[in-house]
Amino acid sequence: MHTRKQQARTAGVLYLLMALIGPFGLLYVPSQLVVQADPAATASRIRAAEGLLRTGIASDLVHQILAVFLVLALYRLFRPVHEGWARQVVILGALLSVPIMFANTIYSLAALLLITGSSPLPDFSQTQLDSLGFLFIRLHEYGITLASIFWGLWLVPFGRLVIQSRFIPRALGFLLLAAGLGYLVAAFAPLILPAYAARISQIVAPLHFGELPIILYLAIWGAREHTAPENTTPLA
Repeated sequence: MHTRKQQARTAGVLYLLMALIGPFGLLYVPSQLVVQADPAATASRIRAAEGLLRTGIASDLVHQILAVFLVLALYRLFRPVHEGWARQVVILGALLSVPIMFANTIYSLAALLLITGSSPLPDFSQTQLDSLGFLFIRLHEYGITLASIFWGLWLVPFGRLVIQSRFIPRALGFLLLAAGLGYLVAAFAPLILPAYAARISQIVAPLHFGELPIILYLAIWGAREHTAPENTTPLA
């Protein structure tokens, strides 16, 4: 039977792998290939670096596969603290967000099909295909925005579990709550206040780093083995 420290380190390693792999597909690849409001330039970049887009798609899929195993590891670690919140971590952190991201990769694959010349639409000109491909790229961006709502929500029960656990520093739980708030604000800004979305995202971006301390703590130190008896009474 694995000790609490071993369980925590397993979760930490999975979390760290996610943190290293995820930004490649979510941030780096779009920054290299997507030219805002310019379908032709975007299509040209994709044709010149088709392999980069394919690697980005693979990154998204691997990132989400790791998310499934991460939330299961966290569930085993925190179930003795509060089983209800641990279940919320699984539901919000994997059962809802992962299917969205897996389905979202279809948009990238469709864009790849249209732009790289493998389209099953022979009656469309390449300019039209490029425009359709750019549309799918934008839909992929909105899919990430939708998934990031759950990336924010799952940090709420996760943070509360950390705060109440007594085997992980409480401050890390409050940082998770702050990170969750940052994700939620950044996700809803383009939908509610599109004109100010970029500015709002810049303001709340530092909150996202609230996840980093718990990743490092779990991966390096794991958890305290000996603590006072756990209090499973929900926080007010």
